[in-house]
This record gives sequence, structure tokens and C-alpha cells, in this order.
Amino acid sequence: MLFCVAVLAGFIDSVSGGGGLIALPTLMLAGLSPVQAIGTNKFQAIFGKISSVRYFLKHGLIDVKKFRLAIVVTFICAGLGGYAVQLIPNQDLVLYIPWMIGLVALYTIFSPRMADIDTSQRLTIAAFSFIIVPFLAFYDGFFGPAASSFFSISFIALLGFSTAKAVAHTKLLLLFANGAAIITFIIGGHIIWQIGFIMAIGQWIGGHYGSKMVHLKGSKIVKPMLISVCFILIGKMIYQSGVV
Repeated sequence: MLFCVAVLAGFIDSVSGGGGLIALPTLMLAGLSPVQAIGTNKFQAIFGKISSVRYFLKHGLIDVKKFRLAIVVTFICAGLGGYAVQLIPNQDLVLYIPWMIGLVALYTIFSPRMADIDTSQRLTIAAFSFIIVPFLAFYDGFFGPAASSFFSISFIALLGFSTAKAVAHTKLLLLFANGAAIITFIIGGHIIWQIGFIMAIGQWIGGHYGSKMVHLKGSKIVKPMLISVCFILIGKMIYQSGVV
């Protein structure tokens, strides 16, 4: 079941962001503690990011040199976020996480369509790296769901990127964000390896085909996929509310 969830999450995450909205609640419903669920989710999700970045690099949609500074800032801030979430007691996280997911879901529903965002550049890449990246990277390390959509919309609205190019560079930064956070969760002993590796295979498959879909279809499928994620999430939250 978790393998199938990972395939779906990897596909959705590559297309629109928000795969964690499905994977994280599912891991908690499977019996993992909140910190274990977050750590294991980040471990399995990185394989989807690797698959996506590999695909986008192959098709020339990523410029690594221009974003070296953003990569360094992402790695540091995501590592701090991963460390910070482990300082919060599990009983508190159980109470907070459903509300955090709910807020992300509301954002996802009411966010503008990527195709409707003005694509004129408003920030330099350096300014983007110091002003926007630290907050989003810390959020991804601390929690994570929908970080892809936050990054993608920022790339489009502030740097003027096309949808495909924004998604491609989002996956690049989130690859390093996941890597930094995973290091902190490994040190803390909060990754369930058997589950993580099973879901990693699914993430790789879903991430590959999701990236291909973005490359071929662009913004036409992004918003519908985001809305679909929200409806799935709402159903899971209703079910989870009876468990917490």
C-alpha cells in the first residue's frame, strides 16, 4: 500500500507539488510517530527529486551554475528546519500537524493558477536566494508538504520562469533541502528504513513520469492536480481526526 502511495505522491509532487500531503498523513495513519513520519517521508521523497532532477537535466531545463548560491542557502536552512522539528515533543506534533496540513490545503485551493501569474522578473537570483529561499527551505526541512508548489510559484512570480522551468529548478533546490533534512533525521534516528526504501522505489517511478508530464503538458495540468490533492487530503484529515 505504501509503495502505491509513494508512486502517486511522486507523480503529484513532480507535477504540482503536494505529494507530501498524501504521503505524510498516510505514514502517520500507518502507525509512525509524527517525527518518524516526517523523517521517513523526506527519505522516500528524495528519490522522487533525484528522478525529476535527472530528467530535467537531461532535457536542459536546469541551470545549476546560476543557482549555486541558492543551493548553499537551501542546504543550510533546510538542515536547521529538520533539526528544529525534532525538538518539539511528539504529543504536540500530533496536535499541530493536522492544522498545518489543513492550512497548506487551503493555500493550495485558493492559490493562483501558475499560467495566470505575471511572468516578469521582479528579483535578481541573488536577492531571491537571500530573501525567499531561506524561508521556504526552512519550511521544507521542518515540515515539507506543498513546498514544491511554494517554490514553483515563487520562481514564476518573482523570477519570471516558465512553468516547466520553475518546476525543474524547484526540484533542484528541494533535492538539496531533502538531503540536508535527511542528515538531521538520520542523526536523530527517526527514519524507518524498511518503509523508506519500499516507498523510495515508488517515488522514483512516480517522479519520472510526473516530470515527463510537466515537460510535455506544462501548466495545463498543474492546477487540476493541486485541487485533486486538496480533496484527497480533506478526506484523509476527516478520517485522521477520529484517530488523533
